[in-house]
Amino acid sequence: MNLAHDDLGPRDGRPVLLVHGHPFDRSLWRPQAEYLAERGHRVVTPDLRGYGESKTSGTTGTKTGLDVFADDLVELADHLGLDRFVLGGLSMGGQIVMQLVEDHPDRVEALLLADTFAGLDTPEVKQARIDTAARILEEGMAAYADELLPKMISKRTRATRPDVEAHVRRMMRDAPAGGAAAALRGRAERPDYTPTLTHVGVPTLVVVGSEDEFTPVADAELIHREVADSTLVVIEGAGHLPNLERETEFDDALSAFLTGKRFTP
Repeated sequence: MNLAHDDLGPRDGRPVLLVHGHPFDRSLWRPQAEYLAERGHRVVTPDLRGYGESKTSGTTGTKTGLDVFADDLVELADHLGLDRFVLGGLSMGGQIVMQLVEDHPDRVEALLLADTFAGLDTPEVKQARIDTAARILEEGMAAYADELLPKMISKRTRATRPDVEAHVRRMMRDAPAGGAAAALRGRAERPDYTPTLTHVGVPTLVVVGSEDEFTPVADAELIHREVADSTLVVIEGAGHLPNLERETEFDDALSAFLTGKRFTP
């Protein structure tokens, strides 16, 4: 699988691999990639299989398991010569990160888990993912994106950051329906990652927006409790995408984590 990706910063910098969520693309991480690259890190941001500029395999009737996404990322890291790296993900990207830690624990030297959820879906949510996959294959992404947007970012963001709203809407509308549907089906069958958290042996930063409707603060607190060497940061006024909504606070927290400094909101 050849993943489209950006590779910013010095080649000998500390490698950081950032994984976007659904239904986005690698531009989700553009602020952090540029910020960290300017500070000497090597930052790799791929488009996941079936998203952005990365093609998917098979037909639109297939599903893409999170283990497939995780293996794709390891193959990309191998291709780029990255033995161990800081690994971060947001939402579904965070679940892919947890899958990668489960399957390839020796590759990760630190973790960022942002606005994500370790447990299983309820039966209702699982069925909703399957139904949504069918719907977007039939109708496309536009209506789905418009419905999701008010829950993706906070009311404050929508009122004060039209640039963020436009970026998020564009990513969702432009997401390939086939790839997004395959991911929804695979995600509905993911395992419970809560047991994995207790075995995480690397420093971990857990970040969540205070107004996140999809993965609220309680979900981040659970991850924080289960991961022994973890730091929890709540970004006030942000929804599900604090890295875009409140990028300065997010970047400060991430930079402090990577440099071993104490973060003070």
